[in-house]
Amino acid sequence: MNKTTLQIKMLYDKMGGAEKRVADWLIKNPGKIISLSISELAEECKCGEATLVRFARRLGFSGYQELKISFAREEGSTKIADGISKEDSCIEIFEKVSNDIYCSLEMTKKSLDSESLETAAKMIMNANKIVIYGLGNSSAVALDFQHKLMRLGYNAIAFSDNHMQSISASHLTKKDVVIGISHSGSSKDIVDALKIAKENGAFSISITNNGKSPIVKQSDVALYTASNETKYSILGLNSRIAQLAIINAIYYYISCQDKKAFNTIKTTEESLQNKKF
Repeated sequence: MNKTTLQIKMLYDKMGGAEKRVADWLIKNPGKIISLSISELAEECKCGEATLVRFARRLGFSGYQELKISFAREEGSTKIADGISKEDSCIEIFEKVSNDIYCSLEMTKKSLDSESLETAAKMIMNANKIVIYGLGNSSAVALDFQHKLMRLGYNAIAFSDNHMQSISASHLTKKDVVIGISHSGSSKDIVDALKIAKENGAFSISITNNGKSPIVKQSDVALYTASNETKYSILGLNSRIAQLAIINAIYYYISCQDKKAFNTIKTTEESLQNKKF
């Protein structure tokens, strides 16, 4: 029995009815939590997401994600990547990583809804301002999205600071678009910022892994990636590449559809010529 399960049994009598349902499920299915979002586990246990957060904190964790990491560590599932071992040569690891990326992109292609993707692109094209939120692994993706949209001449800015995310969200209007990037879909700061933006009338887009999660509830459009890496890794390589593929698709779509943006790309390239030898 792992330490987390033992802790659950020790505190079981102090739990309320809903928390006991969570405890019973985890004791019976200790390894299954690793691949579930907070919304999916709440559905499995027939409880609210707040109950899961309260349950995690009762065990001494800061929240649901830390609870998941504890189970993953004790289940021996925190490999750098599935199937990679110290016996592999560097080129063998490259081949495995490449195969994982290929599979992730193929699964993402099947998970993406074409209508949602086009709606997201068109809303961005017509927005007065585009604000993009990302934390941790997703912050680099948010910054890349900002970079691409700025090259097209769009008023775009990315925030990776949770305070700035909330502040900027409070100033958005119905003329603006907000984009939240979170592989887990359970990043509280991103979800809260999207909620604030929606309350102010902004159109909200999320880029997240396929499945139920809190971020989807705050999204007018959800663009889904597909990756199983949360079972094995906290590095987020496959999900990040899938997110970048979605961003690139939107970038090229806008480049083709918006003549002004197409001309702006040329202007941007010309302005950067003196930066090269």
